[in-house]
Amino acid sequence: MRTRIGLPTALGAVLLLSGCMIPGSDDDSDAGEAPPPAPSAPAASTAPQSPAPAQANAQATPPGTTLRVGQRAVVPYERGGVTGTLGITVTAIQPGDQAAFRQRFGERANGMVPYYIRYTVENVGGTDLSRSSAPLLTGVGPGGASTGAVVIGTMDGCERGRPDDAFAAAGARYESCRLQAARQGGTVAGAAYEEDAYEDSPITWSS
Repeated sequence: MRTRIGLPTALGAVLLLSGCMIPGSDDDSDAGEAPPPAPSAPAASTAPQSPAPAQANAQATPPGTTLRVGQRAVVPYERGGVTGTLGITVTAIQPGDQAAFRQRFGERANGMVPYYIRYTVENVGGTDLSRSSAPLLTGVGPGGASTGAVVIGTMDGCERGRPDDAFAAAGARYESCRLQAARQGGTVAGAAYEEDAYEDSPITWSS
């Protein structure tokens, strides 16, 4: 049976060269005659070369891919007519603050153990995603099984990140955190991304 914790909107509830050439000279058979001057080498071209887009054509991670914590998934993003490509890297899956969890959710926290899923979101495609929303990750148990609990909300120390105006160029990134939980005696052993094309076959991370 799944246990769901819900929070009102007012509490901020959410669903997670160089080189040079030296001209040589042959010995001249006529003493006293200087060898003719060597022809000037053509000047090397200094025209700048246009760098290839760093990651604009990064290939999306296939649905169902299993990754380790620290590995990056590349996923398409499309919301409100804005499209782009995001990189998601789970950096840690940590037990949360049990006392703070109980204080935050009260009796609804009974029988649950909180976990923090920490991850980095990167602008891979280079389109302006400064108004995008952070992707949400879901906690999973060992082997990808359900944790038996669903948490909707945030806590101090584990808050959903938001992109700023700098998140409009390739390589820009920010940190985010997803609060999840497991039934008492269980554990959050991994994280899953199951939005959009990954709903039926999510990308998962495990430690």
